[in-house]
Amino acid sequence: MSGQLAFYFDSSACSGCKACQVACKDKHGLEVGRLWRRVIEVVGGDWMPSGEAWTSTVFAYHLSVSCNHCEQPICMEVCPTKAITKREDGIVLINEQVCVGCGYCRWACPYNAPALDPVSGKMTKCTFCADELDQGKDPACVSACPMRVLDYGEMGELIEKYGAVRSVFPLPDESVTEPALVLTPHKDARQPGSPEGVIANKEELL
Repeated sequence: MSGQLAFYFDSSACSGCKACQVACKDKHGLEVGRLWRRVIEVVGGDWMPSGEAWTSTVFAYHLSVSCNHCEQPICMEVCPTKAITKREDGIVLINEQVCVGCGYCRWACPYNAPALDPVSGKMTKCTFCADELDQGKDPACVSACPMRVLDYGEMGELIEKYGAVRSVFPLPDESVTEPALVLTPHKDARQPGSPEGVIANKEELL
C-alpha cells in the first residue's frame, strides 16, 4: 500500500465501548494510566422550556483518537534529538534508543498522543501497529472494534470514499497538523472550537 496511511472513524455508529482502547493497551503492554488510543465522550445541550412543555437539545457522541500520524507532524519538528521519524507510508515513529524523554513532543502535539513510559523514561505513542502491517495484518484497534467503525487505508482513497471531514469538536482544526484521519461525523457533531460541547470523561484521558 502506497501513500499516506490514515485512520478512518465512523463517529455516527460508535457505541463508546472502548474495545479499541483496550486492544491497544493489551497489544502493546501498556500499564494503567498510559494510553495510545483514547475514546472521548462529548456531551452538550439542555432542556429548554417551550410553552407549557420542554424540548431537548441534549446530544452526545464518541471519538476514538490516537496519534494521527500527521502529514505535518509537529512532534517531529520539535524533537531536539530527531528521535521521531516518518516512514514512506506516513507512519510516525519514535526511536526510543534516541529519545531522551524530554516531553517536547507531548507539549507540542494537539492530540496529546505521546505518552511517557515510566520505566524507561522514554516517550512512546501509537505505532499504527507497524509490526502487524508489515506482516499484512490490521492494527489491533481496528481488529477489535465490534461495531466496525474503525478502519484504515490510504488517505486519498479514504477521502474519496467517505468525504474530507478530518476534524470535529474537540479536535483542533485540521489545518494545524493535517492529521491522517478521516471521519464520518455523528449527526450532532460540533465544529472545532465550538462552545456548545464539553468532554465528559476528561479524567479518563490523562
